[in-house]
Amino acid sequence: MFDRILVANRGEIALRVIRTAREMGIECVTVFSDVDATALHTRMAHVAVPLGGSLPSESYLDMDKVLAAARDTGAQAIHPGYGFLSENAEFARRVEEAGLAWIGPPASAIESMGDKIVSRRVMTAAGVPCVPGLTDPVESAEDARAAAADIGYPVMLKAAAGGGGKGIRIVREPGALAGAFRTASGEAEAAFGDGRVYLERYLDQPRHIEIQVMLDAHGGGVHFGERECSIQRRHQKLIEECPSVVVDEALRAEMGATALRAARAVDYRNAGTVEFLWSGGEYFFLEMNTRLQVEHPVTEMVTGVDLVREQLRVAAGEPLGYGQEDVQFRGWAFEVRLNAEDPSAGFVPSTGTIENLRMPGGPWVRIDSALFRGMEVGLNYDPMLAKLIVWGPDREQAIARMVRALQELNVGGVRTGAPAAIRVLEDERFRRGEFDTHFLEGFDLTRPVGDEDRVVAAAVALRRRNLARRLAMGPGAGDRRDWVSAHRGAATDYPVRQSPESGAGAPQR
Repeated sequence: MFDRILVANRGEIALRVIRTAREMGIECVTVFSDVDATALHTRMAHVAVPLGGSLPSESYLDMDKVLAAARDTGAQAIHPGYGFLSENAEFARRVEEAGLAWIGPPASAIESMGDKIVSRRVMTAAGVPCVPGLTDPVESAEDARAAAADIGYPVMLKAAAGGGGKGIRIVREPGALAGAFRTASGEAEAAFGDGRVYLERYLDQPRHIEIQVMLDAHGGGVHFGERECSIQRRHQKLIEECPSVVVDEALRAEMGATALRAARAVDYRNAGTVEFLWSGGEYFFLEMNTRLQVEHPVTEMVTGVDLVREQLRVAAGEPLGYGQEDVQFRGWAFEVRLNAEDPSAGFVPSTGTIENLRMPGGPWVRIDSALFRGMEVGLNYDPMLAKLIVWGPDREQAIARMVRALQELNVGGVRTGAPAAIRVLEDERFRRGEFDTHFLEGFDLTRPVGDEDRVVAAAVALRRRNLARRLAMGPGAGDRRDWVSAHRGAATDYPVRQSPESGAGAPQR
């Protein structure tokens, strides 16, 4: 096993890797930009190396700087987390050329699965079901129109080198195809430097279901079941759960075997996720993420397996040491991504200083976070601040626990998506499992405030202000239990000023 590794990332995923490594007796090196000089991942590591700069291109995406940090600190391996260089085949190759272990899949697998056209060809050859469509890019809008006539409308134009929902357009009738082609190709060129697009049939009312796999270098491989990731906006996931309400044991076994077949088709090793679209009882290969997924904690909660530990073991050359029959599934888990954004304003980014922080707790509640009071939230990096994860013996209890945990949460200084998540979790359609990837499209997250709501809000604000003043005057000025009662379940997202006596917060709009 390694003595020291470098974590080439930041935020909550860097802390996630550090925590498991510490438990295994492995020292951790982290890197940080000027913006992250006081970040938690720089303080929790054994060694933190400054990269300089404030933009990703000047720091976390600079391969030379990251490799130099590993060399200068004596790291034996690099864990890329997710995002940044995690799915960069060139970086994976350079890490191994430098004599370091890459805690991820081979560069060749990253290349094959990173190009959607290549991956479709490989999967088709391996007998993995793919969404009906092309295996070659289209050169023009005219070619796209001819292909769409054969595939059948609606169709989806997709960037060949895409990801993160960029370079995707849905076309329902021929007249809209030319404009959609230009837009998708231009967006793909701007985002990935590759304007190639291809077509596939667009599935109405699909569900996004993915399978977590882990393979070693000795021929061993298992899957850890499915995750339901259909609650998303603009192809960005907001709520994930494990398992899925539409997957029974037989389908889980079938999809798991298909996912492992897909991974072995590219000689895969380490952790990976095979994503499928499920529609009407059928499932089709979408893509493979050649890294650890953001939503991996829900799988850990249900299986009891530390996936980062398994990543480190496999990268160090150890065999898995267990088979599929040893993987057990218990209960239900949910994850809510807490992004710095305002869902009531169309999920626009929210920036500011974290002035107050109240984290949820209690049985079977986990929060993966790098938040701290005084932290500056800007636009330099991804807006995800934290992930809230809960487990319950069944889906109903897991939902109730997540709602309770979200109501306890208070991130003061920036807006988050917590209120939107509560709205979804309390929706009867969601509770019945009746949703697909378009669920949020017709979901009103603005909820206009009526006259009665304004009166109630004003009364609550006045009571909170009076209670805060009484507490600030010291003992005997008010009953502390009144203060707790007034704030229980508030789930606010606005700044809070600290009372000098009690340490409790007095909300200041």
